[in-house]
Amino acid sequence: MATLNAVALGPTSYRDGLRLQEAMVRARVEGRERGERADWLLFPDHPPVLTVGRSARDLKLRVPEAALAERGLEVFDVARGGDITWHGPGQLVGYPICDLDSLGHDLHRFLRELEQVMLDLAARWNIEARRVAGRTGIWAGGDKLASIGVAVRRWVTYHGFALNVCPDLSDFELIDPCGLEGVRMTSMERLLGAGVPALPAVREAAAEIVAGRLGYAELQWVPAAEAWRKAEETPWPGAGGDASGIEASNGVESPAA
Repeated sequence: MATLNAVALGPTSYRDGLRLQEAMVRARVEGRERGERADWLLFPDHPPVLTVGRSARDLKLRVPEAALAERGLEVFDVARGGDITWHGPGQLVGYPICDLDSLGHDLHRFLRELEQVMLDLAARWNIEARRVAGRTGIWAGGDKLASIGVAVRRWVTYHGFALNVCPDLSDFELIDPCGLEGVRMTSMERLLGAGVPALPAVREAAAEIVAGRLGYAELQWVPAAEAWRKAEETPWPGAGGDASGIEASNGVESPAA
């Protein structure tokens, strides 16, 4: 059975986080060819940023685009499934770099497992969350608590999930989250008040639940420097990266993220 290496990256720009993911995907592909069986779960702390997935037809904003610069928000087009979403302080972002060989190359099953991870994580703090048919992510009441958007290259996943623990939810008011009009985002803090757990506690619980749901024999925490070192050992060829292999996303499964 494989090992899951969990990494708390600390403050990480979205650009650096994307670069690290792409390098770690290549490292995982090359490691698989050598018989290595360790996957990775990266937890970055991103500054406020908007990311636009491949399901987006255009940039849907509730405010003039100039307002984004005024709030210091960058916008990135990314290869994951889904539409537009926000990342920033107080949000638990997790990027599983996982070989789907163990799941029979079943991306849809992987997405459902990530949803269950979010449901189990919410339940640990007595939050009643649920799935919504035809929409990826999890919801508490009528509001969305966590978003999921993944991509696959050579059957290794990247991108992942974002759970709102204690973020400033006002940035979500700039967009239609996941491209869904009228959607309101919520957070563990809004639901629990003073009982909201600290982000590090949610991170540790998330890693434990991911390891259990995906059947890893061992979970170990490794220093961020080790992940960066692993990535630097297997750089992508050329400036644009290696785009060979397959790409897939939750956009294949449903029209909404």
